[in-house]
Formats: sequence, C-alpha cells, structure tokens
Amino acid sequence: MTETTETTEMTGTTEMTGTTGRFGKSRPAGGSGNGADGVYDVVVVGGGAAGLSAALVLGRARRRTLVVDAGEPRNTPSPHMQGYLSRDGMSPAEFLAAGREEVAGYGVELVRDRVTDVTRDGDFAVVREAGRTVRARRLVVATGLKDELPEVPGVAERFGRDVLHCPFCHGWEVRDEPFGVLASGPASVHQALMVSQWSKDVTFFLHRVAERELSDLDLRRLAAAGVDVVPGEVAELVIEDDRLSGVRLADGSVHARSVLYVGPRPVPQTGLLERLGAEMHETPFGTYPVVDPTGLTTVPGVWAAGNAIGFAEQVVHAASGGYRAASAIVGDLLMTDLDARLAG
Repeated sequence: MTETTETTEMTGTTEMTGTTGRFGKSRPAGGSGNGADGVYDVVVVGGGAAGLSAALVLGRARRRTLVVDAGEPRNTPSPHMQGYLSRDGMSPAEFLAAGREEVAGYGVELVRDRVTDVTRDGDFAVVREAGRTVRARRLVVATGLKDELPEVPGVAERFGRDVLHCPFCHGWEVRDEPFGVLASGPASVHQALMVSQWSKDVTFFLHRVAERELSDLDLRRLAAAGVDVVPGEVAELVIEDDRLSGVRLADGSVHARSVLYVGPRPVPQTGLLERLGAEMHETPFGTYPVVDPTGLTTVPGVWAAGNAIGFAEQVVHAASGGYRAASAIVGDLLMTDLDARLAG
C-alpha cells in the first residue's frame, strides 16, 4: 500500500477518447455532454469494490465520471476473497484490476491519487494531493476503513495469512485446524463462538480481559461450544518455518495453534464526509455517516458506499452499495437537468 505524490493514470484517459465495447460498438468516453465546461458529472473517491461498481453503472449511463483512488484497499493483506458468487477465491488485486478494465471501457477516468479536501460552491471542488482541483456535480465517497490491529508481536506480520478476523472470509480454508481467538473485550466471546462452526478445537485467549467481565451466559455458551478459555496476557505469537505454530503467554507457556482470530479496531476513513458536514452516528465499530437506502448522506449530492458506511460491508455488499448509489445519482442528475430546462 503506497502513496503517490504525482498523478499516475491507471487505465482510462484524460483525453476522453472513445473505446470499443464488448459488442463491437464504439463507446463515447465523454458521457452525457457535461464535460465541455470541465465539470464531471460524478467524482468517485475510492477505487475499491464500492467505488468501481458505482463507476461502472455511471459509465454505462453515459455520465462523465472520474475515480480517484489512493491504492490502499482494506483487503490488501489477504491472498484471496471468498463469498462473492462467481469470484470465490479470486485475489483482491486481480478483482480490482478486472474492475478497472471494465469501467475504463465505458469511458470512466481513473487516477492514482488521494483526495485531500472537498468544498462546495455550487458544484463540488475536489482537491487532489497531486495539486490539481477538479469539479463535480455529485460525489460518491467510498473511502473504506482501516483495521487497527492488536499490539501483540507477530499479529501485524501474519495478518491475512494465519492471523485472521473473519470466518466467513477465511474459515473454510482453515477448517478443522486448531484455532485461537484473541480477546479484545467481552464482545470477543461472539467471535470465539462463531469460529467454533469451522473447528472443534478452539482456544479463547482472554489476554487483557478479566474472566469476571464475561457473563455467566457467555461462559456457559463457550463451554457448550467446546471452547477452552485461557486467562492471562498474550506476549507474542510463535512463528516457525514462516507459519504460526503457537501463542505464547506472559508466563512463558505456549499453546499450540495454527490459526489466530483477532478483532481489529475499525477506523472509518470518513474525514471528507465530516468536513462536508454530513451527519454522523456512533456505533460499536466506529463513527459512520447517516445514509438513506441508496447511500445518500445528509449532504445533498453526496453518496457514500462500502466500508465508509459500515464495518460489516463485505466485498459483495460494497459492490451492491456502489450500484445502488450510482443508479440513484443517474436519476437525480436526469431530473435536475430536466427541471433546469423547464426553468430556462
């Protein structure tokens, strides 16, 4: 995950030349004709599943669209993604590369850059880190979130390999192996119970959580699921031959484990939305914008999608959210344009 300080075109072009579609038809790259004044119909901030899905729909609707992507997808550490029908097992990098190629085929522009600020004076002024400011009639914010990992030696280095956080994403691949679950709070009981569906050998390491913080129902459920509860702070992970082999406690004891589940603290990347004045709401998993079913925030003309609106948005959810946002924007722009003609 790297930053760039100058704009690098990914796939797509700023010259807005036409391309040939998959059915042999020439696709105009400019969209709805709003490019003459240098204003994009839509700028999409973030080029993950949500942002690219929105861009695909907008491009197909002939709306002039720019995707600005910093190139830091949340699932970069993972070698594969699961649970996406027809894409099960595909690497995240391959998935995004295919998405960029598809949206570029509809005239969407894609740049590797970071949006540092957005202001509004009629249209939106989108400031890019490389120094250029572009204007847009509508915005899609799909900036995702970052995972803040527990500060246990070995966790960050192994994350996405044999240190995992989502059994729906990786449980099948490590089924029946000896699991560990690192507690970050009493709510980690839920994670320990969930992963017991993929392995009957699960150890719940309380780490810095006192056993008295668990309810009687928690303890009875853990026992019913066959989960062993181990008190004591975790000192480090034991790595042998580039594989997790155990979990070492502060007292020196080592528990043999080949998989460790952790609960990262999600850090939503919603600074742009906050600066635009979007109403936010607190959740146990971070602060997110208030949105309607299409992803429209409380700021007119600004939609959000993917992990920018919630911790639990998987890749398939994010793609769906981007689609919903884009289809709503297409209708919104149409009605705005028609009303302007009637008023003129």
